[in-house]
This record gives sequence, structure tokens and C-alpha cells, in this order.
Amino acid sequence: MPGSRASAFAELDAPALKPLPAQSWELAVYKTVRVRIDQHIEFEGHRYGVPQALVGQTLEARVTARTVELLHRGQRVACHPRCAHKGDFTTVAEHLSAAHRAHLEWTPERLIHWGSSIGVATGALVTRLLETRKHPEHGYRACLGLLALAKRFGKPRLEAACVVALPDGTGTYRPCALPGSSVRPS
Repeated sequence: MPGSRASAFAELDAPALKPLPAQSWELAVYKTVRVRIDQHIEFEGHRYGVPQALVGQTLEARVTARTVELLHRGQRVACHPRCAHKGDFTTVAEHLSAAHRAHLEWTPERLIHWGSSIGVATGALVTRLLETRKHPEHGYRACLGLLALAKRFGKPRLEAACVVALPDGTGTYRPCALPGSSVRPS
């Protein structure tokens, strides 16, 4: 070829060059997730908030080393810094706005009433589960899990377990067997 390497570069390659991207490339992992009643998705034990209108919907989570981006039908609906604290919540206050609540039937009062219909101690424990959270919605899953034990073990056994749990200061719900049950935690 005639000319030098520099002249060949200037003539052939330079016109085809494009500017470098503004952000450096990052490895991303995609995962399908479902928005729970507490308006959060769960990834690696940490819960990330989304707009309330998406409760019950399936989203796609795009996770990098630094961020968790949530996509609904290809459109970004939320983006959070990635957090490694299991059992914790990352929530944007706008996602929890009471004026735009899509699921009005699930309120703290309804859960407390449901617990109280089982027994006084169950109602008190549901109240404690809701009051110990920054936002009551964060306690919905724990309350629903606790109340579901009435179907599995019966209302009298659940009430008896709550009577034992209240004085001990137990304020969390973890799926496990009730006292005297042959069912073991997984």
C-alpha cells in the first residue's frame, strides 16, 4: 500500500471511529422477579422497592456489581444501589406514597384485625411486627407468614405460640415449626 501507517490510519480507520461510551462496561446478570405485596422484590436476601402499581407483576432485574435496576416490559421503573445486607430494605419514599396506593385492601389495620380474630396475643404480635419496621408495608410479609400458620397448625396453637413469644420480646417471624410439631424448618 502506498504511504505510511499513519496516513493509512487517517484515510481508512479514523473516519469509522466512534467516541468511547460515557460509562465503562459492566457485567450484568438478569433475573426474573415478582413484586410482593410489600412493594418490594427480593434479590440475594435484600429487598428493593418498586412503584406500588406493580404489586403482583413480574419484573426483570438487571444486577451489576454496583446497582439493581428493575425493568417492566423493557422500561426502567426503579434503580437502587446494590446492598449486601440480607433481610434489609432499600426503598424510595415515592414508591410508598399513600395517595397512590394500588392495594388498599391490605392495610396494617386489616392485618391487626385478622390477628386479633385469632386471639389477643396474635393481634399484639402482628402489631409489634408492623411497628418495628420503618414503613408498616415492610412487615406485611412477616405478618402474612405468621397468620398463615393458623391454617397449618390451627388457631389455638398459633395463639399459644404468640402468648409465649410476646413476653420474650420476639419481634420477628421466621418460618419454623411451632412447639410440639413434628414439622422441622427447612
